[in-house]
Amino acid sequence: MATILTHPVIPLTCGMLLGSRRISLPLLVLGMCCAILPDMDVIAFKLGIAYESAFGHRGFSHSLLFAATIATVASFFHTALRSTHMMTWLFVAFATASHGILDALTTGGLGVEFFWPMSEQRFFFPWQFIQVSPIGVNRFLTERGWQVMRSELLTVWLPCALLLLTVKSFTYFSSSRKSS
Repeated sequence: MATILTHPVIPLTCGMLLGSRRISLPLLVLGMCCAILPDMDVIAFKLGIAYESAFGHRGFSHSLLFAATIATVASFFHTALRSTHMMTWLFVAFATASHGILDALTTGGLGVEFFWPMSEQRFFFPWQFIQVSPIGVNRFLTERGWQVMRSELLTVWLPCALLLLTVKSFTYFSSSRKSS
């Protein structure tokens, strides 16, 4: 899995690109939390549920159906989130699904059950360039954890920052030319 620190970077970047008129601060914060939510499945380890089970790590909570369900629930609160029903649904679905997408880019684990309950097949993308994170704080606070963070900074954080900088710069220079 990617780390709990990196999963929120995807909806944060998307929200910043779309701007506060489309993605309110409450919706942005919810999206960032939803990007972490699928990893609550690690409690399955404590309950004795096997990793490879549909209810184990990277199982149903990493599925597209789970993302759609969370988005549907969130969309009922669109007014409190200062957004439209559709924008809330789309942003929360994207944020939650981005978790599985990042995990399918990692170098380890059993893959992601994107299509649960129709299939319990687990998938990785052909490109696996994010080093898989150790599970648990004690394992993360090691040299291996630092290697994972360096990997994520290079392969997720940096591209997101460059994308944001490029789009914002283009927008700024385009608007300054129009006003001249």
